Amino acid sequence: MSIVVTGATGHLGRLVVERLLETGVPATGIAAVVRDEGRAADLAARGIELRVADYDDPATLADTFHAGDRVLLVSGNEVGRRVPQHTAVVAAARAAGVAQFAYTGILGGPEADFELAAEHKATEQAILDSGLPYTFLRNGWYTENYTEQLAPVLEHGAIVTNAGQGRIASAARADYAAAAAAVLTGEGHLGRAYELSGDTAWSQAEYAAEVAKQSGREIVHRNVAAETRLQILTGAGVPAPFAAILVDVDRAVERGLLARGDGDLARLIGRPTTPLAETVATALAHH
Repeated sequence: MSIVVTGATGHLGRLVVERLLETGVPATGIAAVVRDEGRAADLAARGIELRVADYDDPATLADTFHAGDRVLLVSGNEVGRRVPQHTAVVAAARAAGVAQFAYTGILGGPEADFELAAEHKATEQAILDSGLPYTFLRNGWYTENYTEQLAPVLEHGAIVTNAGQGRIASAARADYAAAAAAVLTGEGHLGRAYELSGDTAWSQAEYAAEVAKQSGREIVHRNVAAETRLQILTGAGVPAPFAAILVDVDRAVERGLLARGDGDLARLIGRPTTPLAETVATALAHH
């Protein structure tokens, strides 16, 4: 039996592997599913088993999972292609007879009525239909979704959104990784769905004020109409389909869909979630 982490060379996957090692799981008890073996050379060097597979080629998934494995499917990043990719992974895990299948979905699960949630909802349904012993990790927003975009904010002195006064209960990526590690190594998580979000929700105006305070620069939140934001994003070179998703996410933020805080994340990781100010400080230290 191994703890198997898919997308192990991605931001979240790597953090999950690190967390598993930190909590005492031996490297030999971890398997990393990767598409590019070269990008995972550092994991292999630490004694972690690499299982090479391509979600777009179901045949490569045949030997990816073994009976009794505890699996984490980190949702793919190719928006628009994730349902067939995830379904292929689910089928392979079911055929192998894995003991646990955890999936990183989206906050709100079936009730999340915005565009980015559609593939997550379809994946959850495919997992339920498969009969796999599941754990749903419905991840809220990563604070890094915002702090990794600080360069243009600092350059222009403005955060431009169409989110209005909507609040976001975000947490650091490492918080979500710690929750995934907790359900993969603990007991009592099968058949459970966790709504994971940060302890404290914040608005874009509050985010702008925090960046201003820490950077010593004047930063304001400029709220614009959805159509205007779409034009700004596509004008800056963001592909139109992705720009439309970003605008739609802000509409969801405005409606309060990413503001819920059930405390599940803090309970799973046994500590408060990482405050916004701390993630902002980390990001600014790199600028």
